[in-house]
Parts: sequence; structure tokens; C-alpha cells
Amino acid sequence: MDKTNEYYMKEALFEAKKAYMINEVPIGAIVVKDGEIIGRGHNLRELSNNALDHAEVVAIDEACRRLHSWRLEDCDLYVTIEPCLMCAGAIINSRIKNVYYGANDIKAGAAESLYHVLEDSRLNHQVNVSGGLMADDAKHLMKSFFKAARKRSKEAKKKRNKLEK
Repeated sequence: MDKTNEYYMKEALFEAKKAYMINEVPIGAIVVKDGEIIGRGHNLRELSNNALDHAEVVAIDEACRRLHSWRLEDCDLYVTIEPCLMCAGAIINSRIKNVYYGANDIKAGAAESLYHVLEDSRLNHQVNVSGGLMADDAKHLMKSFFKAARKRSKEAKKKRNKLEK
């Protein structure tokens, strides 16, 4: 069976849902080489208390370990939300060939929204970027997460107020 970009993005969305279930910002990523998923990741910053545990970095780390190499030259990364600057740096440094992402990140996106780091010819490696893949699914997941987070926050505030009275 030939796997499509949509198939791989669904796998990244599956990772994002794992993050959602543990109250992490629901971003998921996978690394693919020769049609096989060799790295998976979802946000783990809250759980690990580590600022580096973004979905892309976790997936890249797993792929490097699996290949026993820091070079992911013939690999593709699928991520539900546009990579930030840190993740863009990891993508460039690992030599990933193609990045496919879902929704833009207008506050932190380093692939197209705020910066075009991945395609910057001044750097020693450029990455092919394609955004908007299943963007509505990724946006819906993020909106749902933050709506629930605001609700939890509001409920916690009410409980604190009752306790203070």
C-alpha cells in the first residue's frame, strides 16, 4: 500500500491526541524514511518540565536513535502545527529533507508565518516546506484543547475563591 501525505499527517494527529490526553498542548510529529515511520513524538514539556520536549524534537530524537545517526537526510517530518524557531533549528541540523505541517502558528511559526528559516539560503541546509496539510483538523484540536484549558482554569479560580471566603 502506498501511503499518502494524508496518511502520515493522520499519524501525526494521533500523536497530538496523545498530548491532549495528558494535558499537553496537542502537537504531534512523525519522521518518515522510505515510507516507514522511524520517529514519533508529541509535546511533553509539562510532563517532563523540559522546554526542549516539543513534538518535533522528540520525534527527531527517536529517529536519530533508530538510525544511529544525527543525519536524517532522506527523511520527511510531518507535524500538526508549524514548527517554532527551536524546532526549525533541530530540523535544519538533522538535515531533514521535507517538512509537511498542518496549521500555521501565527505567534511562533518559523517555517512561513513569522520566519522562513527552513528555506533560508544563508544556512547550510534548506528544507522543502509544505503547509496546510489537514490544517482544519490540527486547528480544531488546538482550539478544543485551549477551550478546555480555559474552562479548567475558570473552575479552579472559582474553587480558590470559595476556599478564601
